[in-house]
Amino acid sequence: MSAPIVTASAGATDVGARRKLNEDAYLAAAPLFIVADGMGGHDAGEVASATVIEHFSRLIGREALSIGDLNDALASSRAAVGALGHHGAAGAGTTLSGVAIAAVDGLGYWLVLNIGDSRTYQFCNGELEQITVDHSYIQELIEEGEITPQQAKSDSRRNIITRAIGAGSVGDADYWLFPAESGDRMLVCSDGLTTELTDEHIAEVLRSESDPQRAAEILTADAVRFGGRDNVTVVVVDAVTVASARGIHVQADEADDLADTRPRAAVDGGMR
Repeated sequence: MSAPIVTASAGATDVGARRKLNEDAYLAAAPLFIVADGMGGHDAGEVASATVIEHFSRLIGREALSIGDLNDALASSRAAVGALGHHGAAGAGTTLSGVAIAAVDGLGYWLVLNIGDSRTYQFCNGELEQITVDHSYIQELIEEGEITPQQAKSDSRRNIITRAIGAGSVGDADYWLFPAESGDRMLVCSDGLTTELTDEHIAEVLRSESDPQRAAEILTADAVRFGGRDNVTVVVVDAVTVASARGIHVQADEADDLADTRPRAAVDGGMR
């Protein structure tokens, strides 16, 4: 049985221009592509993000994943991060965002998960769309109409998150499930990228650079060049072939001829 989505992926990370420690960690290996942004300083955030990546890395090599698989990995990583408090890292915590390869009736689907304010985007047909919704105080203010998204970029409260793995949080992850299309490009990043770069800038790099490694490196370097106030981590995932509704794998350059897709599916815990 072939994988429902065959991908090409890459990642890049940088400590940034102002931090001494990189508390970000990432995983970019099928069927899972995730970014964790640690919090709590030395021996806390760095260890928390690495711990979560370690637990989720046990899923590498499978052809597809389910929400149950991700929930199991989330539960084990949450327990492990919680245990760090017994080793002098009581404030340890991390965000987690990313995308997994999934299958529905043999078709290729993207399964996105998120907890915290790292983000996952879809770049399709030249358009960048944010899939995840930040779990942050700022996002709540935006939804209540108290501030605008533009004001949020410079608001001093932008680092207050409302859900995390560890750091005293017990909030669940949100999930989104939707059909993949050949030629899709998924972007997963820590907020060090989106704090510094506009959606237009990000989209232009994804549009102009076809190689996922180069795209990840350029975006990371641009975020540092434009301020680098935080650690920056970027993972780029391309759908090379996707199991289509016709029961075959469609190459990215054949997508225009086989535009047979399903409506996006709603998943408990996530809203589109």
